[in-house]
Amino acid sequence: MSFVDALFTATSAVCVTGLVVVDTGTYFSAFGQSVLLILIQVGGLGVMTVATFFAVISSKKITLKERLVIQEATNQLHFSGVVRLSLQIIGVTLCFEFIGGTFLAIRWFQDYGLQGVYFGYWHAVSSFCNAGFDLFGEYRSLTPYVNDFTVNSVIGLLIVVGGIGFPVIVDLWNYRNTKRCTLHTKIILSTTAVLILLGSMVIFLSESGHALGALSFGEKLLASVFQSITARTAGYNSIDIGSLRDGTLLVVMMLMFVGASPSSMGGGVKTSTMATLMIFLAATVSGGKEPQVFYRQIPSHTVNRAFTIVSVSLLLVFMVTLILTFTEEIPLFKLLFEVTSAFGTVGLSTGITPALSTVGKLLITFTMFAGRVGTLTLLMALVFKPQKSQLQYPKGKIIIG
Repeated sequence: MSFVDALFTATSAVCVTGLVVVDTGTYFSAFGQSVLLILIQVGGLGVMTVATFFAVISSKKITLKERLVIQEATNQLHFSGVVRLSLQIIGVTLCFEFIGGTFLAIRWFQDYGLQGVYFGYWHAVSSFCNAGFDLFGEYRSLTPYVNDFTVNSVIGLLIVVGGIGFPVIVDLWNYRNTKRCTLHTKIILSTTAVLILLGSMVIFLSESGHALGALSFGEKLLASVFQSITARTAGYNSIDIGSLRDGTLLVVMMLMFVGASPSSMGGGVKTSTMATLMIFLAATVSGGKEPQVFYRQIPSHTVNRAFTIVSVSLLLVFMVTLILTFTEEIPLFKLLFEVTSAFGTVGLSTGITPALSTVGKLLITFTMFAGRVGTLTLLMALVFKPQKSQLQYPKGKIIIG
């Protein structure tokens, strides 16, 4: 394996993307697959979460500075309790992966024997971490199980839980005592439900007579819901992505660009970011002064941050796609789909990934990294330094629209 291909694959695993330049199931040995699984697990949990775990079990004292870093890494508003949260994240992750892996192991034991047990737990980790890597070979992903309810429902549930974010999971767990949810949880759950529903409807209506034509009504519905779930963050596919209509692919790209939720296993601009923009736009169109949702006002700095994230992310996707049009002999639409998938750390592809040039692979590698760490975070770290100034200028008027 060349160094560039190895770098691409390692980045795809750590950034829980799932784009591959070689067939994971047939190319890698058991050792190589184990290395990938470790990278996926560490990438899904987050480096700081894993480091906190090892610090705790080694009885190392965690300083205030380290707690602040953990707070930033987990997107928490306060640094108190961040160590406990990190341990809860690991506990929740292992619990869901074990339960999901057990169901999958029982199902695939019928097809593969003892190897099916290995497949079950391996894919449970990949699913909960929203990575999308598979071991079935020939770049098939889950297409052999397009009509299998057990496989689709278990993996779909793991993807959704891994993609809503740990603060939401903890908040839902505490609901039995508090009997209420935070505003963040309400926005994440409602936005996730709307995106899954809309995506399922579009795929079902658009592909019923095309890519889903050979399936029964129930199987079409199952495949549509599953593909809508995986399109936002995971990258598994139960239908051939290359056979989808351009309109369907465009909707899938929109879902991939939104991605998962903050402090989750996925990338993209995040559901809360897009929800904030939609709420602000609705308030602006209706003539309201402040965006409101669930009887709460959204602060202006939150709206500004959301606009910045989406703007920078769109610029990144546009620039990388533009450069790829000069380095690759591949149609523009397929390049745009590939870049969006990399940015959203999704892993869906129309099949062009292995055909990318060295420059193309390096560009997609950078895009996966940027999509995972966040464009705004990357930009602030590499380019801009925060400047504090007491100077204020007079307000100027600009004609808009």
